[in-house]
Amino acid sequence: MQGSEEAPGFHWNAVCIDCGPGEYDAEVAFYRDLLGVEVAEREPRWAAMQDPQSGMWLNIQANDWYVAPVWPEVVPAQTKMMHFEIRVDDVQAAVIRALSYGAREARQQPADRDPNRLRVMLDPAGHPFCLWS
Repeated sequence: MQGSEEAPGFHWNAVCIDCGPGEYDAEVAFYRDLLGVEVAEREPRWAAMQDPQSGMWLNIQANDWYVAPVWPEVVPAQTKMMHFEIRVDDVQAAVIRALSYGAREARQQPADRDPNRLRVMLDPAGHPFCLWS
């Protein structure tokens, strides 16, 4: 740091998930129900949801340019850039619950992982996430 300038404060407060306009309502409902977050603000193409316990925010944003990721990755197709790791008490019960909210189970699962301990899922907009115990 040069001189007497103070470093700016950085405070991570949210993750924003992109989706297409056609998946926007399903994406908001999916994460609201799956994670138990509260919808604090909602506009036609943007919603802000907050976890009442941790205070973390999850935002959903609809964009016309959105292209769903492909998992497992097949370059040059759009690949995932990141994914959620969601710890659960019972993977099979969590899979059933996630499916009821609109998730899909990924066709390919990691061959080196016990499916009773880890399952790769896709949200309504195609983003992969892991349910694990």
